[in-house]
Amino acid sequence: MSIKSFHPPQRILMGPGPSDVSPRVLEAMSRPTLGHLDPVFVAMMDEMKTLLKYAFKTDNELTMPVSAPGSAGMETCFVNLVEPGDKVIVCQNGVFGGRMKENVERCGGTAVMVQDDWGRAVDPQKLEDALKAHPDAKIVAFVHAETSTGAQSDAKTLVEIAHKHGCLAIVDAVTSLGGTPLKVDEWKIDAIYSGTQKCLSSTPGLSPVSFSAAALDKVKNRKTKVQSWFMDLNLVMAYWGGSTKRAYHHTAPINALYGLHESLVILQEEGIENSWARHQRNHLALRAGLEAMGLSFVVPEADRLPQLNAISIPDGVDEAAVRSLLLSDYSLEIGAGLGAMAGKVWRIGLMGHASNPRNIRTCLAALDDVLGRMNAPIQRGVAVAAANKKLAG
Repeated sequence: MSIKSFHPPQRILMGPGPSDVSPRVLEAMSRPTLGHLDPVFVAMMDEMKTLLKYAFKTDNELTMPVSAPGSAGMETCFVNLVEPGDKVIVCQNGVFGGRMKENVERCGGTAVMVQDDWGRAVDPQKLEDALKAHPDAKIVAFVHAETSTGAQSDAKTLVEIAHKHGCLAIVDAVTSLGGTPLKVDEWKIDAIYSGTQKCLSSTPGLSPVSFSAAALDKVKNRKTKVQSWFMDLNLVMAYWGGSTKRAYHHTAPINALYGLHESLVILQEEGIENSWARHQRNHLALRAGLEAMGLSFVVPEADRLPQLNAISIPDGVDEAAVRSLLLSDYSLEIGAGLGAMAGKVWRIGLMGHASNPRNIRTCLAALDDVLGRMNAPIQRGVAVAAANKKLAG
């Protein structure tokens, strides 16, 4: 056997995630490993909670990173809050609403689906109608920023409707945290989960979550055991709780947490509102370049997520071949469509550390070249200038 050390190529990650990781984060992850109950590490855990509260804009005491990717954050919310027989209204406008349905059913609950077209925001009136038709519903679940389509829904309004009907609200913020306005306390969100590999620009493998007092009250007063031992908040709280004496629950991913801590310090230095503004500003520059080229967005402007751009594929273009050439010739990754949008769109991410003018110019120039070589119906040589004009303005 002659397998050698793995040395990955340097990529520009402009897909739906992971996004480019800051060199500061990679350096932080290389620091000496500590024990997961070392007093110095425990002190860092407290700092982590404070930094995550800042990112989520919440004072929720139970705000922490789950030691697994965003899908485990999703499952943590559902297994703790959904009991057998519970009726849950699930709003679906893309792939990840479907995963919510899977979680409800695996917890023994009944999922009532509210369907909207892919690429559109969740319709608040449809949720209102569903809750009137199902007055025994206990939870509403929806995706704030649907990664499969680039559509963003009005979380504040949807949570208000859920509460008006006596329901708790579970929110997927995997792609929105750090990149677009998200205000957990102001919007009164009960349970929310995200991921570290998108707008936080850390490595994949951790899932920040936050639970309101009302959500924790439901967790503590369940009639049945949480079906997952690892994700049972009644147990996890003893490790991530506020006291100096922590009970062993699992061996935390120490160095990955160093990386998340550093990424949140970077976010704090920039300022959360400034991060939101940067993502929007860079989206507008990318949009100017793409539209000058003749490419179009799938999502209407009012519903559009700035950090995840779903672009229609021009007629006659082999979308997979374009992505392959971008990767081989420019070391640039963009994403394919998922589910109902497979083969119909490219997903171009502008998330976290990757959301910068250099990446915008590189992406537009690369698309201009590759699509031009394929004789695609685009305007050549205008995209970068259009983006530069927007960036200068």
